[in-house]
Formats: sequence, C-alpha cells, structure tokens
Amino acid sequence: MGSSPFFTGGLQMEAEKKTEERKKTAALELLKHILDIPSVNGKDREQRVADYLAEYLRGKGMETTVQLIDEHHGNLIGVLKGKTEETILFNGHLDTVPYGDIQEWNTNPAVCEEQDGRFYARGASDMKSGLAVMTFVLGELAQSGYVPEKTIVFVGTCDEERGGLGAREVIKKYPDLFPELVMIGEPTSCQAGVAQKGCIWLKLTVSGKTSHGAEPWQGINALEQGFGLLGDLREELQGEEHPVLGRSTLQITMAEGGIAPNMTPDRAQFLADIRIVPPLDKKKVLNRLEYLIEKRCEEYKGELLFVPEISNYRMPVETDSENQWLHKLKGLIGDEVREVGINYFTDASIFLTAWPDCPVLLFGPGEPQMCHKPNEYVEISKYFEAIQVMEKFCRHIRSVYKELHADRETGC
Repeated sequence: MGSSPFFTGGLQMEAEKKTEERKKTAALELLKHILDIPSVNGKDREQRVADYLAEYLRGKGMETTVQLIDEHHGNLIGVLKGKTEETILFNGHLDTVPYGDIQEWNTNPAVCEEQDGRFYARGASDMKSGLAVMTFVLGELAQSGYVPEKTIVFVGTCDEERGGLGAREVIKKYPDLFPELVMIGEPTSCQAGVAQKGCIWLKLTVSGKTSHGAEPWQGINALEQGFGLLGDLREELQGEEHPVLGRSTLQITMAEGGIAPNMTPDRAQFLADIRIVPPLDKKKVLNRLEYLIEKRCEEYKGELLFVPEISNYRMPVETDSENQWLHKLKGLIGDEVREVGINYFTDASIFLTAWPDCPVLLFGPGEPQMCHKPNEYVEISKYFEAIQVMEKFCRHIRSVYKELHADRETGC
C-alpha cells in the first residue's frame, strides 16, 4: 500500500515546524548569552564578547580570529568565503555604555531578563541584538555549507561607544580590504537605515577680563561670552535640514568658570556635543566657528580670546536612495518599509575614512529610542524578523551582484 501524499506532506510540515522552533530557541540562547557578558566601555573586558562569538562561529565551521589590541580590547574577525573574493562587510560593536542609575532600572541591567515578549538588559537594543542577528545567520549559513556569491567579512568591533579604537585597528591591519557594502546592525526597529549624523566633541576655552561684580562693564565675562558664541554656532548649524535626519544639533554638556559671586569671571571652559547632518563636515563647522569668533572679538581689541579644540570627530554618513543594495534590503523587509536615519554615530564614520565610496546600510531589531536609557529592551518578535531578513539578504547577494554588474555593463 502506497503512502498518502497528504500524510507525507503533514510529516514534512511537522518536521519543518520543529526545525524552526529549534532555530528560534538557539537564536534566543545566543542573544541571552551575549547579553549576560558585561562589556561596559571603560570598565569591562570587551574582548570577552569577541572570544565567545569567535568560538561560537568556529563551532559552526566559519573562519574566525580575535584581533588582540590590548588587555581589555579585541575585535572579532569572521569570514564566510564566497564564490569570489569581492567582499561585503557586516559590522556590530561589542561594547555598551554604562548602566547609569541602577535605581531607575526595573531589572538587573547586567543580566538578561525576559518579560512580556522582550529581553531587558544593557545592550539589548544598542546593539547586542543586531550583533546576535549577524552571528546567528552567518553561523547557520556556514553550518549548512552555503557559499554566497561574495565573501562576507564579519567584524565585531570594540570601543565604538568612545574613540572607535576597534574600527581604526581593522582598517590599519587590513589595508587591502575594500568592501562593496558595509552593513551595520545598529537599532533601526527593522527598518532600512540610510543615514547617520556626524559628531563633533568641541572643547572651548574662553579668556576674558575680570572686574568688580558691581561694575561688569569694566570686565569681559568669559562665561557669558562662551554661552553666547555656542548659541550663535547652534543657530548657524540649524540653518540646514536633511530630508531624513532633520537638523543639526548643538548641546552644551559642561561649563566651568567663575571666581567669586562678586567678580566677573575671566576664564571659562565648555564642552559641547555637536551632531551634524550632510553636507556639513568638520571643516565647514570650524570655518563657521572661526567667523563667529572673529565677529565677537572685534570690539574687544585683543582682550577676549577663544581657543577651540576638537576631541572627537565622526563624519556624517548617507547612502543614495537609488543604491541597489538598499533596494534589495527594502524589498526583503516588506511593504511597511521606511527609510530612516539615526542621530548617533557608528563605526561607519571611521571605516569610510579608508573606503570613502562604500555605501553603508543600517539594519537591526533594536529600538533607537531605547539607546543609552534605563530599562533598555529588544522585542523578541523583531529579533526573529531581523534574522529572517538578514538570512534572505545573504542568500540574495547573487541577484544584487547580477544587477550591479548589469548596470556597469550598460554604463548606468
């Protein structure tokens, strides 16, 4: 007696369902384990995350190494070899920001806790969930023996939340690496990220002239002059608006100065966090600042002095809306897809110093509004959604490859 096609199909569906459930369980275990490894920038050994991911992927059959930088820092380098040596770079950062006031958390930020379909922990959105998505997808592809059209290089970088040490070491050690695309798993709530603001951390020292507090006109108030200059610069920078990112911002994050309640302060120091949108860059901002300084100093005949210093610069980044990689990603996300931008910087701003023409896409399950906040979480459903999209993206590299080369052959 022959077997029933319906019954055979039912068994196959049941087997596929069990396989899918096993994959979901494994994916959740991976994310939970990563969240349970503390990697606060400046406090913990971020390299521990790199070590764990390298061992995980090695067990799946993928080539991995840990690029040691110092006793606390190391990068994960993983390679899924493709049919060609042309490369795509996947990136996520290993570190997190500090927990902040523990009293504001409803759970222990150092330990992953599941509640109401969410994982809570520091790094859940920014960006260990995005890191886990890439790790899980590449591990599954490697284990299955899948060979993509292009080689995928997976880089887990340390120190992204501060100076970008990890990204700088990558471009230093691999000078011949020129990827055709950089995909970063930053939190976009499973939307297509196409732009990110740049960042300038400005230190401003102001020297004025002291006087009796009852006769302020005889002095030059360094505090008031610093606040005034930075306010003028903020107004200048907000004159341009980006269609995705909105306007640039300038926030004074520290101000020090003053001698006594009855004395005009002759010295002051300020820190400002400036977030800029394209086409602004460091040079354009400094040019505007120098103009405003000259204008403000004219009437004081050398008695007022401003000394600006930049302690950190990250360029703004955007990808053209006609880019083929972007079109493919949007098609895989589905009908509800939106092009979004993020207000914070990523390691792309360092990578593009070496690869200035490389397009950058952002895609991850985390919630952008939860970054650096208490009770940070990721929706488990979006984590699974991101895994599905990333797996399809890896398998569709061939079709994008054909489209790109067809454009080149026709001169488009």
